[in-house]
Amino acid sequence: MKSYKHLFSRALAAAPERLHFAAHSHHLWPDASYAGHLAAWEDAASLADKKWDKVFGEVMPRAQANIAMELKLPDPRTIAFAPNTHEFIERIFSARKPGVLDVLTTDGEFHSFRRQSARWEEEGRVTLRVVPCEPYETFTERYVAAMREKAPDIAFLSHVMFKSGLRFDGIEEIASFATPGETWVVLDLYHSFMALPCDFSRVADRVFLLGGGYKYAIAGEGAGFLHAPHGFAPRPAYTGWFADFGAIEAKQGEIGYTTDGGRFLGATYDPTGLYRFNAVQEMLFDEDIDTTKIATRLGTLRTMMEEAIGSGEAGVLRKAELLRPNASGYQARFLCLRHPNATEWKAKLMAANIITDARDDVLRIGFGLYHDVADVTAFCAGVKKILG
Repeated sequence: MKSYKHLFSRALAAAPERLHFAAHSHHLWPDASYAGHLAAWEDAASLADKKWDKVFGEVMPRAQANIAMELKLPDPRTIAFAPNTHEFIERIFSARKPGVLDVLTTDGEFHSFRRQSARWEEEGRVTLRVVPCEPYETFTERYVAAMREKAPDIAFLSHVMFKSGLRFDGIEEIASFATPGETWVVLDLYHSFMALPCDFSRVADRVFLLGGGYKYAIAGEGAGFLHAPHGFAPRPAYTGWFADFGAIEAKQGEIGYTTDGGRFLGATYDPTGLYRFNAVQEMLFDEDIDTTKIATRLGTLRTMMEEAIGSGEAGVLRKAELLRPNASGYQARFLCLRHPNATEWKAKLMAANIITDARDDVLRIGFGLYHDVADVTAFCAGVKKILG
């Protein structure tokens, strides 16, 4: 198996004794991101006020094109950027009609949306209908059935669930309910964007797509993105001056918006994440690496890890329940082990510089392009030594 460690020489050299298996949480940055980071600083120094002309005229369009190509979107201009996806959640909901919103979601959403939606429900702004993820084998069917029973104002769910790796396979079915004036469908791609091959060409005209560069796009923070279908949510109430950037020098009067994804832009933020994202995309292109190749390679390592844990090479981890939420197809880029001691195990491993993460009773072990067979072996040996 070919090694790609040379692409991550700076991050690996910074902590050579570390065994980092949390690429699904904080992916180690490749050397290309360092070059991108420097380019952002150099542009700020050399261009000063003119920096934004380059950001809007070159950096953003390039990032839009990269994302559109990855997700098979027909029009890159539908994509907007923000420091994080939470801003986009706020803007999407702000664009709905006044009144209590009926929201169909799941019990597997990331803490950001779970927390925000629960707070909105406390205030009477939304009513939540929550579809349980378990039993996994019927999840897609049950979520689609809930849509058929009553089409919500907003359907919000993850493509791949962050805690279990469960994949939702009914995107085209729920997209059929979406209309600009009634039901909006929002799909969180944070654990599928560049983690597994995605083709949204058939639903791009009806579905909002959220994602970012922090995890599998290996570009770090600050590169959250939204694909906003044409005709949906034309005037978000939560807005900033970037949403009408071209009119900044004109006499201000009517609150204008662009008609493309730019209507979801906010206000001034650090564009360095987009520089890093573009630099990493160029690196992957130069190395002839795409998401399919990465997913296939890391799928092999994942299988090796599963077998090693099952055979006792990782000691006590054998006692945990290995979650297998998807019967077939591409799997999540992390293993999920359910056990009451998950957070305790994670803390002990962290203290020994073996990096995983835990959510409640699930220990997550994530794979990145910088891993190879020797890392799996070292991880299992280290876990057995630390946890027994």
